[in-house]
Amino acid sequence: MNATPLVNAPAAKFIRYGGGMGAVDDYLAGLDPAYRSAARHIYAVAVKLAPDTEQGTSYGMAALRYKGKPLLALKAAKAHLSVFPFSPAAVDAAREHLDGFDISKGTVRFTPDSPPSDAAIKAMVRHRMAEID
Repeated sequence: MNATPLVNAPAAKFIRYGGGMGAVDDYLAGLDPAYRSAARHIYAVAVKLAPDTEQGTSYGMAALRYKGKPLLALKAAKAHLSVFPFSPAAVDAAREHLDGFDISKGTVRFTPDSPPSDAAIKAMVRHRMAEID
């Protein structure tokens, strides 16, 4: 088992089997720089709350996994990014911090120049961790 840092994210540590970059690192490396910066920050906020997170995939997306279950993923589209906490209740837990964002069941959409606040990401991650624990 080798520890692999998230691309350019200080204090982010992931466990990766077999060495090399993980699924999240690989995904970030392929993004447009503006998208990469926003996504990297969101992943880093999540990892600070869950430092034993593993990189993996879930529903075909590069995801952070907590205790073997999907915690958080991001997906880039042509005009926005989406954050998926794999739980509609986790989005609801952050709703007070998400005014002005495009929200649907289990998803928050945003542009790279206007990402969700750290408080919103923390609320979603804390709620999802509690569901998993």
